[in-house]
Amino acid sequence: MISTAIRVARVGSVAELAAAALMMLGFPCLMLAALVPSVPAFAATAAVTYLADHYLHRKDSYLVNRLSKVRAGLSTRFLIRQLLLVLLLARLDLGEDLVFYGAIACFIAFYGLQAPHGVLATLIENRRRMPVATRNVDLVSRIRIPDAPPRRLLSRAAEKMLHLDLAAVVGLLVSAATGRTLPGAIGIGVTLLLGACYVLALLPHLRGKRIPPKADKVLGAVSAWLREYRPETVLYFSGSKDSAYQVNMWLETMEQLDTRPLILLREHVVMEKLLPTTVPVICVPGGVHLMNLDLSTVRVTLYAANVGKNIHMLRVPTMKHVFIGHGDSDKLASVNPFSKVYDEVWTAGRAGRDRYAIADVGVRDDDIVEVGRPQLAPIRTAQDAPADGRCPTVLYAPTWEGWDDNPGNTSILLAGENIVKKLVAAEPPVRVLYKPHPFTGTRSAKAGAAHRRITALVEKAAAERAADPRFAGDAAAQAKAELARTAARLAQLTGPGSERGDEAEAARDGLVDLRKHEEVARLRAEWNDAYWRSFGTAEHRVVTGAEPRLYDCFNVSDAMVSDISSVVSDFIASGKPYAVTDSAGLGVEEFKRQNTAVRAAVILSNDADRLGELLDAVRDPAADPLAEDRGELKRYLLGPDEPTSIEQFNAAVADLALKAEARNAGQHSHAALDQAVPARTVPGQRVATAGETDGVAAAG
Repeated sequence: MISTAIRVARVGSVAELAAAALMMLGFPCLMLAALVPSVPAFAATAAVTYLADHYLHRKDSYLVNRLSKVRAGLSTRFLIRQLLLVLLLARLDLGEDLVFYGAIACFIAFYGLQAPHGVLATLIENRRRMPVATRNVDLVSRIRIPDAPPRRLLSRAAEKMLHLDLAAVVGLLVSAATGRTLPGAIGIGVTLLLGACYVLALLPHLRGKRIPPKADKVLGAVSAWLREYRPETVLYFSGSKDSAYQVNMWLETMEQLDTRPLILLREHVVMEKLLPTTVPVICVPGGVHLMNLDLSTVRVTLYAANVGKNIHMLRVPTMKHVFIGHGDSDKLASVNPFSKVYDEVWTAGRAGRDRYAIADVGVRDDDIVEVGRPQLAPIRTAQDAPADGRCPTVLYAPTWEGWDDNPGNTSILLAGENIVKKLVAAEPPVRVLYKPHPFTGTRSAKAGAAHRRITALVEKAAAERAADPRFAGDAAAQAKAELARTAARLAQLTGPGSERGDEAEAARDGLVDLRKHEEVARLRAEWNDAYWRSFGTAEHRVVTGAEPRLYDCFNVSDAMVSDISSVVSDFIASGKPYAVTDSAGLGVEEFKRQNTAVRAAVILSNDADRLGELLDAVRDPAADPLAEDRGELKRYLLGPDEPTSIEQFNAAVADLALKAEARNAGQHSHAALDQAVPARTVPGQRVATAGETDGVAAAG
């Protein structure tokens, strides 16, 4: 029931749901306390509503954001509480008392301060908003960008201003309880003084020296930088904040290009979610501003998603346009008919080419180029795995339950416990890593419950193994200390203290510190190594959170059990044995027919009866019956190992850039020929003379 309420209210936790319930129930209780009247009850309930409201705002709760849609927004909630306080004073027969009139005058004056405060805060934010946001772009030498106002002034400014009424509310409640006027007068004075000071504190930040240059100067500076940098290959992306992963997956590839790269974004929310990179980044929300940027040196533009705003770049004929997508799978999105608008479509391997041929959506075979998947380079192959006689590791990485109740979405519900029970009981023993999808249980309470049961199974088996003398002797204390030191240093380098005041200041100071960037990359690698050494090589483990990453789990595993998802396609790059669960009960042949990525997998039913075949392949690779099939499937899905994927990718970029140059040279030749040869006239048509436009004589 609680999980259903969380899903309906769209809150993130039980604590958030409880805070929302307390806040909504608090206002009827406030009215009841005012009518009784009871000062202690009113004070206690008011405190609860204040704290709950503040907590929900700190969590950026979806529910609080939606309350304004039903006329219960932030200002309304504070106003209702203040009106109920006035009602309490009236019910206490203080209607003729000075404190009663003081309360009314205070709240009217306080709301009178809200308008200038809101106007000033909005003006400052708007005037400091740049037409473009940048990273790794030198704007300091071209334009002056002043420091941002202190975050304490503008961060959640409306909430902070409204909470200044707390002094008046406390003072008036003390006056109501004691019958003395002085506490109320002091509280009223403090509230009005603080409100006025807040308004006055914002005024200096509207001065010209505190505001960045106007849009034309900023755009001119960015275009000047572009002319100096001369970008050649652009990664273009538009989407929601939830889709930022689609551009993040290409950052490392862009850093490895042989040409000068540039990342061009269209939404600030994506910029905020962008991972650290050494590649210059420009975020241009406005289509007109984008069209006015000097991108004349760009020859290849890469698109990671099919979205409407792509048209703003597709219109430029001097560059070639390529759809690279954000993953390789059998989903319908991989053969979108919109792909016809691009000059080329790049796929990982032959499988992508065949998908377009089968779908027959108008993409020509000549326009498809196989470039592999550079993102999979960190995945080590089976040949790279150390043969040290350790206990084999099997990764169970199920996907989440999805948006509907299709039994084929995930193995967690019907097969997960059977898989884990057989793995932890396997003889000879194996180590189990359980890494669930981060969305597991967010939609389905049953999936969440199954996840908790599986977690309990793994943790119980880990405790039993720790007490087993066969697995004693793995000293991990030194690795744990190293892990703590590395995590602390990473937090110091990447923590909240490194955030900029606003986007203008972030653009000004956004040049990457290469030494810091390299240190962070080195520390992440050290953290990952220390993490795996911090517990025994035979110890079962539940792996959640962003770190360690999925590919890190691939590299320490000898086999994997999963569901139909991109996880399977990526794991195929390792060449290691894998199993996929047919949770929908399609049958082995039909399951393989519908899903290319499982053609070299051990297919499991929900009772996991064939799991032994996977374990046999791990223990004796020489007798693995699917090894050759996995090699063929890997080449079919992801392309050959040599040349490497990044080499193929760079070659494709270079080849397409030459085509763009040839096209542009041809256009210049046509233009020169048109100027050299007099225009032919149609018989009876008069040739325009000087001073005429389009054959029409100029007026005047």
